[in-house]
Amino acid sequence: MTMKIKKCTLEDLHTLQAMSYETFYETFKEQNSLENMTAYLERAFNLKQLEKELSTISSEFYFVYFHHEIAGYLKLNTNDAQSEEFGNESLEIERIYIKNPFQKHGLGRYLLNKAIEIAMERKKKKIWLGVWEKNDNAIAFYEKMGFIQTGAHSFYMGDEEQIDFIMTKTLL
Repeated sequence: MTMKIKKCTLEDLHTLQAMSYETFYETFKEQNSLENMTAYLERAFNLKQLEKELSTISSEFYFVYFHHEIAGYLKLNTNDAQSEEFGNESLEIERIYIKNPFQKHGLGRYLLNKAIEIAMERKKKKIWLGVWEKNDNAIAFYEKMGFIQTGAHSFYMGDEEQIDFIMTKTLL
C-alpha cells in the first residue's frame, strides 16, 4: 500500500477546489438538499475563499496520494485560524476528506496520524475537530483514535443549522 502526503501550495488551488467539491458532495449529498449543498459548496470552496485559506499562515492543506493518485486531503488550523477559540496550544483538524473509491484503505487514519505528528512537533497540547452529529461512522472512527466529545457548535449547510460535535484529544 503506497501512501504519500504533499503539502498544498497556491499552485494547487484548482485541484484543491475540485477535490473539495467532489469529496464534500460525495460525503453529504444524501442527507442534505441540493439547494443547501450548492449554497455551501459555492461559499466554502470558491476560488477566492480557498486562495485566502491557502495564503493564511496558520492554515495548511495536504493532499494524500494512494498509489500515485490523489485520493483526498487534510486541512489544519492553528492560532487564530481555528474555527473556535481553543488558543495557541491547540491544533484544529478542519477537514479530512477521502474520495469514495479510496475509502477503507487506511487513508483517514494516515491523515489523522499526520495531523497528530504535526501537532506534537509544534508542541500543541490538544488536537480537536468538529464532526456532524449524524456522521456516525466518523464519530466512531475518532473515538477509536482516542478523541472524546467535549462540546458542540453550529454548522450551517446553506440556510440549515446543523450541530457538529467537538471532539478533542489531549497530546501532552
